[in-house]
Amino acid sequence: MKTAIITGSSRGIGAAIAQRLAKDGLAVVINYANDKSNADNLVKKIQLDGGKAVAAQADVRDSQSVKALFDVTEKEFGPVDILINNAGIMKLSPVAKSSDELFTETIDINLRGTFNCLREAATRLRDGGRIINFSTSVVGLYQPTYGVYAATKSAVETLTHILAKELGAKRINVNCVAPGPTATELFLKDKTEADIAPIIGRTPLGRLGDVNDIANVVSFLTGPDAAWITGQILRVNGGII
Repeated sequence: MKTAIITGSSRGIGAAIAQRLAKDGLAVVINYANDKSNADNLVKKIQLDGGKAVAAQADVRDSQSVKALFDVTEKEFGPVDILINNAGIMKLSPVAKSSDELFTETIDINLRGTFNCLREAATRLRDGGRIINFSTSVVGLYQPTYGVYAATKSAVETLTHILAKELGAKRINVNCVAPGPTATELFLKDKTEADIAPIIGRTPLGRLGDVNDIANVVSFLTGPDAAWITGQILRVNGGII
């Protein structure tokens, strides 16, 4: 049985990915920073459905915490096959009004956190494994207030391209999923129906994405049919860009 670590997976897209990969027959590690209750409940749900899962606390900003996450995974399930770099935050502000605190926190979680996990996976993932990072389709929309957030995700895309070349000899595929507007708590927070309507209007498929739209693509990238795909950014966004 293959094993997958999904960072930031106690809720939202990460939780949907964990459930989908468990249904695919993988043992999944539900990583959380603070949300132990939701992580434990998700583990119970997966186990009731016949899957294998454990919850593991780790702060991706801390390299030693990430190392411990891999240690726990190996102790529970053996060598790691798949890393899903899903943990992230989205705090929006015009560049002129972006505080030092907002900048530092966004960099630390979205970029440093992804980097810490990539660096650990580069030496500990089993040959033939898969790494899937998360970006956003906002990197091509250039919307006001998304400056710091989009900058971190652009950096993640660059890391994806480079690491795919560095790990090719180990047959480790490295790809990146860049969702468009998706109906998650993170996206919907502080938005009214009037805020959301024009976003839907600009989307050719005429709706927000669902977490399962994203989980289905991740499932594909972790499976055998994606064996010849690496170093790619998949924009899962209903055609908005």
